[in-house]
This record gives sequence, C-alpha cells and structure tokens, in this order.
Amino acid sequence: MNVIRIVPDPRRLIDHACRLGESPLWDDRRDRLFFVDIAAGEIHHVSAEGSSHRVWPAPIPERATALGLTTAGRLVVALTRSVVLFDPDAGTWETLAEIDVGPSTMRLNDGKVGPDGAFWVGSMDETPERPPIAALWRVSADGAVEKKLDGLRVANGLAWDAAGTTMYLADSRGPWIDRFTFDPATGTLSDRARLATLDDATGRPDGGCCDVIGHYWSAGVSSGHINRFAPDGRLLEHWDLPVDFPTMPCFGGEGMRTLFVTSLDRVEEGRRPSLAPAGSVIAFDAQIAGLPPFRMPDPRG
Repeated sequence: MNVIRIVPDPRRLIDHACRLGESPLWDDRRDRLFFVDIAAGEIHHVSAEGSSHRVWPAPIPERATALGLTTAGRLVVALTRSVVLFDPDAGTWETLAEIDVGPSTMRLNDGKVGPDGAFWVGSMDETPERPPIAALWRVSADGAVEKKLDGLRVANGLAWDAAGTTMYLADSRGPWIDRFTFDPATGTLSDRARLATLDDATGRPDGGCCDVIGHYWSAGVSSGHINRFAPDGRLLEHWDLPVDFPTMPCFGGEGMRTLFVTSLDRVEEGRRPSLAPAGSVIAFDAQIAGLPPFRMPDPRG
C-alpha cells in the first residue's frame, strides 16, 4: 500500500517564482543547481543553500526548455527547436543540432544526457489539444540527430537508473510512465513496458529522476505530489509538497540527498492554499541519495 508523506522541513530555495520552472540539474562539480524558466526564457544558477543566484537569458526569441552537462562543464540546452552548448563561465553559445520538431506550434520539452553520453530530448505541441505528434530524439556529441520514438503527446519524465540499463519516459497527457531496457553503449531501446497509468488525483506525470536503489520519482503536476515508484511499477509513496504544481524533481546537495523540485505558476479555483508561492523551487531532505548527472563528451575535454 502506498503512503502519503509530508515533506520534512521543506524550504523555498530562493525568493523567486518561475512562470514555468523546469529541468532542475545538479552540477556536482560546481555544487550548484541549474534550472530553467521556460516561459521567461531564462537559465538559473543557484547555490544549494540559496545564497547565490544568477540568471542568463536564452538567445532571443528562443526559450530554454531542458538542460544537461558536458564533461567540460558546459550546459547542453534544449531550445525551442535546437540543442546548443552554453558556457556559463564565458557566456558563449554554440549550436550542436537543429531538430525538425514539426509544425510551428511544436517545441522541444524535457531532456537529459543519458548514460550513453547523448542528449535525449522530447517534444510537445503547445495547442490545448496536445495531439499525439510529439517525438523523442537522441542527439549525440557530434550533433547527429536520431528520432527514437513518435506518437507522443507531451514527452516528459526522462530518467535512468544507476546502472544505466533502465530508462523511464513519461507522457504527461497519456498519462503514463513507461520503462525501457537501455543499452548504454549504443543508446538502443528495447523491452518497452508500462510502469504506471495515472490520473489527475494521483498526479499526471511531469519530470522524473531516479534514486540510488532504482526507484523512480515522478512530479505529479496535477496533484501537488512527488510519486515514488518501485521498478516493478508499485506506487510506494506520495510526498505531499507545499506547492500545487510541481514539474520536476532532482537530487543534489551534500551526499546527493536533497531533493530539489521546480514548479509552475498557475492559479485555479478550488485549489488548496499553498505554503509556498506558485513557481517556487522547493528543497528538502529526501532521506535517500540520488544520482549525479550523466555527462556528454565535450570536444574541449
């Protein structure tokens, strides 16, 4: 039976609310958290305790939607219809790949560097209907683009286990989470299986991450929860958050035991009073460690 848990001593990381906070990414070398505000077109950089906060605008008119890291410390950034490399120290941008995502209403969405060193990124249609015309791509370090899946509505929830042999993918409008066998040497997907089918009450799946024992943590964007699943699909816990619309969890901080959760700013009638402003980044002790990010090989070394 799954358990509803109250987040222990949650804190608002910084005094800032995103319009659409997404893609928290812990840089274990800088000891800093990166995340994006898709609607504002910004990349944010914050220390673990929230004392240092820096913001970079995405190249106009682009919007940054997802982040990864290279071995040289550059960010891999999904923009609306391309993937670029951004050096936060120098402030320079370099195009890695253009992606034909389809009609003008389409854009890239969730993305992460996988255990194969490639950047995996999905797409979505921004029309209210969210038709099943989105896809999942693999972008290698040399800029080669390969479409891996199609027929998605809102590609989301990318995550891998510690061994790098299991990949998770969610469709927020499915609304489902699937599990794949993943080959970290080639990026080949196989053995696709449905991990869970969800609803608004349980929490439609948004972004996700894995802990060290292979459990999958999913942001229930419609329920104000983080849902923790066992690899066999059992829903073990709901973590009740102080924000209504969580978008993605990420492990980081000392010992990789802090869970950072981004959220979006939306007001709906009948919603519960939130303990933190909508769009806040929340941090709390997850009571288990997560995984440092996989990195893409960088030509700089």
